[in-house]
Amino acid sequence: MSASVYVETTIISYLASKPSRDLIVAAHQQITLEWWSHIRPQVSCYISPFVIQEISAGDQDAVRRRQEYIKDIPILQVNSEIQQLARLYYEELTIPNKARLDAAHLAIAVWHEMDYLLSWNCKHIVSGRTRKALEKINSRLQIRTPVLCTPEELMEV
Repeated sequence: MSASVYVETTIISYLASKPSRDLIVAAHQQITLEWWSHIRPQVSCYISPFVIQEISAGDQDAVRRRQEYIKDIPILQVNSEIQQLARLYYEELTIPNKARLDAAHLAIAVWHEMDYLLSWNCKHIVSGRTRKALEKINSRLQIRTPVLCTPEELMEV
């Protein structure tokens, strides 16, 4: 059985965006493209309605490019337990209101028992502080925490 990977919005955005002139962003885009080409076929990827909501905003050409990347990816369903877990994460991880959906990404990946949550959001999702705090919360709740990582950290499975 292949590893399950929750693909957060930043991954789709990096795949579909035009090459950046910022060297770090350009490197992240290249790593993401390599991950998508070489690792994605080896794992089972999933998205959520939260990803669809986020990629559907903005420039319509960009929206179409992003939607093309997700067309064959299964969508994890949201339920009241996930919504409760997202509220708990939002409060306990002190995620700012403008980034509230980040708590929902964490909650859906945890509840659906994903092996990995893949993201370039190193502020509220793939950060040492978030990893440590999420593991502490989930340990208290006796639920498993997926590995929170960037594509660069998941170049082999």
